[in-house]
Amino acid sequence: MTSVTGSTAAIWVQSFAAGNANQRTLLGGKGANLAEMMRIGLPVPPGFTITTLACNAYAQAGRQLPAGLWAQVLANLDVLQAQMGKRLGDPADPLLVSVRSGAAVSMPGMMDTVLNLGLNRRSVEGLALQTANDRFAWDCLRRFVQMFSNVVLGISGHGFELMLAAARSKAQVETDAELDVAALRRLVDNYEAYVLQQSGVPFPQDPLAQLQAAVQAVFDSWGNPRAQIYRQLYAIADDLGTAVNIQAMVFGNMGNDSATGVAFTRDPNTGEPVFQGEYLLNAQGEDVVAGVRTPQNIQLLKLQMPRIYSELCETSLKLELHYLDMQDIEFTIERGKLFMLQCRSGKRTPAAALVVAVDMANEGKISREQALLRVSCDDLQNGMHSRFRDANPPLVFTRGRPASPGAATGMVVFTSEKAVQMRKDGHDVILLRPETTPNDLEGMHAAVGFVTRTGGTTCHAAIVARGMGKPCIVGCDALEIDLDGRSATSGGVKISEGDLISFDGGEGIVVLGRAEISAAQPSPQRFELLKWADDVRQLRVRANADTPIDAATARSLGAEGIGLCRTEHMFGQGGHHPERLAVVQRMILAETTHERSVELANLKPMQRDDFIGIFQAMADLPVTIRLLDPPLHEFLPTDTDIDALQVTDPTAAQRIRIKKAALHEINPMLGFRGVRLGIVYPEIYRMQVEAIFEAAGQVAAQGLVVKPEIMIPLAADFAELALMRDMVVAVAAEQRVAVPYLLGTMIEVPRAALVAEELASVAEFFSFGTNDLTQTTWGFSRDDAEVGFLSHYLKNRVLADNPFVTLDRRGVGALIQMAVDDGRRARPAIKLGICGEHGGEPNSIRFCAEIGLHYVSCSPLRVPVARLAAAQAALLIKGQAANASSV
Repeated sequence: MTSVTGSTAAIWVQSFAAGNANQRTLLGGKGANLAEMMRIGLPVPPGFTITTLACNAYAQAGRQLPAGLWAQVLANLDVLQAQMGKRLGDPADPLLVSVRSGAAVSMPGMMDTVLNLGLNRRSVEGLALQTANDRFAWDCLRRFVQMFSNVVLGISGHGFELMLAAARSKAQVETDAELDVAALRRLVDNYEAYVLQQSGVPFPQDPLAQLQAAVQAVFDSWGNPRAQIYRQLYAIADDLGTAVNIQAMVFGNMGNDSATGVAFTRDPNTGEPVFQGEYLLNAQGEDVVAGVRTPQNIQLLKLQMPRIYSELCETSLKLELHYLDMQDIEFTIERGKLFMLQCRSGKRTPAAALVVAVDMANEGKISREQALLRVSCDDLQNGMHSRFRDANPPLVFTRGRPASPGAATGMVVFTSEKAVQMRKDGHDVILLRPETTPNDLEGMHAAVGFVTRTGGTTCHAAIVARGMGKPCIVGCDALEIDLDGRSATSGGVKISEGDLISFDGGEGIVVLGRAEISAAQPSPQRFELLKWADDVRQLRVRANADTPIDAATARSLGAEGIGLCRTEHMFGQGGHHPERLAVVQRMILAETTHERSVELANLKPMQRDDFIGIFQAMADLPVTIRLLDPPLHEFLPTDTDIDALQVTDPTAAQRIRIKKAALHEINPMLGFRGVRLGIVYPEIYRMQVEAIFEAAGQVAAQGLVVKPEIMIPLAADFAELALMRDMVVAVAAEQRVAVPYLLGTMIEVPRAALVAEELASVAEFFSFGTNDLTQTTWGFSRDDAEVGFLSHYLKNRVLADNPFVTLDRRGVGALIQMAVDDGRRARPAIKLGICGEHGGEPNSIRFCAEIGLHYVSCSPLRVPVARLAAAQAALLIKGQAANASSV
């Protein structure tokens, strides 16, 4: 098939009889499946497909049909007319067609459809004569004028609905199906008058003009706002285009021996292998979709039309066995005959997706490998978190960006202190903040979830939420928070501290009051699928965990070690031991090394006890502990807290102000943090290393296997890392450490990647801190970028993906690849892993598998996702290798 610019005439149109299921890209999903159903002998009304290539050519030509297209449409229409023994617009016996969209990727409801095309004032009489049913004919014309005017002419459907409601009221009936012929004739008159009033031109009567306008309208619908938004949400390429399917109409509205409906070969909500669906007698397809009448359960069809029901069940089973997936089927019954109008892989809930895949594998219909590839990581994750029972809840207060899934109800609070207080009083609370900082962590720990006005999906609130396994919404742009007044407003609605709200972090919705929440219940199929994943994957999965509770949770979810234990969260930032923060602050305020050492001696047993608990929870598994990383000023009180202290202890307040000023940095992310702290204040790192070795010794004495890995953050030079190695070796010698341990570094700045060969002469492992490596490679401030220009970049496709969500292979990935190669050159057995947020993101995990990393590390609740993603990566890599070897 040649392009529009080729020298040979392009083939823009293909009949259903010539197609098959493998032509989705060319024919769209609907066209390919119609062709396939026809190929396997199912009753499909004949028709033809205008290809996606024609749609793209139409768009490139400035919304002009490409040369040769219309001639091919007319030629295929002639064939269709011959098959049906009818002609489009024939006043004696008209052929009617549907004109439907159909992209390669299913986008339900996003693009346009026109039914009953070919009717006009003359052909309606022929339809009435041929069917001996005046009411049916005029009902078809009424529907066509309304749909065509809305879809093709762009006239709002509201006016038509008002006229239809007025007709029902005048006739004193409840449904459209009860309107008689006279009422329908008057409606058509009123509709056409309304079209003339709104558009200035009469409703088109020429069937070919109707057809051409409908084709162009379907092409145009590929670019409508809702389709664009849908593609952005589901990462569907803009250049796929939509096909147009032109098909002979069959009618479910010809009387009580006719019907239309939708069915599923399995329950789309639970995945159970039961035939489900709905239908309407004497109706057309849009009646079911639009909800203008309440459909009946498909099981009633067994009583009303037992032969058709049996045929429909047999057809559904045949389709599932043919496509090897749960099917969503659209059908019409015309005068006692069944016709199939569409089939596709059925949309299903995340929980159902998992059940269907595992059950079909156990039924022998698909392999375990196919089941693993069929369940998306999002489905695995979302299938386990609580959610609103109602997908469209009432009383929506505000919306934002989903940052951490799950649903919660609680009283609104605006400060960390209030959250802690109300939690102690036994209340569930939801923390609303403009944004969160490490000083909010105690309140975040106390809250059941949190919502922020600013921030992106990798901001502080989002990262902490995922680590805690709590729901979170960020970036609620319409939300105005008055911290002084302890209130918030959105859309003119005001809530105050203590008011009850609910929110769904997976959907980004906040509602007033208490919403019904569905609790997560893991199915047996979930455990089975993850066991299959573990059998397949090469990449190990660790967790980012900072407390014994987090470590135990991670292990229960399948974590094979800890890839990142952030020791700063043990310094009173985690909310579990607020008394530690006071000790840390005294250490920071110390004027001499002796004073600092005294406070560090007070901190050491606290750190040691935490390490003991983590080593016990992770017995026989590696635990990577990162020494103190953030700048010291983050542990000091906020200006508001200092002002409050001024009242009771002005001397202490002044001392803190002086220290904060001394520690102030223009860009602290690139400032006095990480290994730089360990070099300037070696006593801090020495205390932490002593605590690690003391804890390891105690746990080993209990008969448990301990595998500590000490990680130096932010090292960018051999000299930095060598100094830290010498200190660790010295402490180990002093303590006569008998437990084997590793020393390594986090690669989080480009220079570290560039000098990886030198660093590997000291480091026994590299852990890639991709959050900071992404920031320093791109020159982006993560929080500023996500609430600023980055959304514009993504919306306008300057960037295809958010680099803080999906690893940037060409830039950050190239640095990682370089560091891996150079590190292995210096130390062939070097252990390699990743511990940034990308460690739980499927596309990034695949990159890690492709370059041969040993493990990924992610938040505990993302561990199952990472296990599945690692298995999928292994299968895809295996498939690529098999394909390459067969070429």
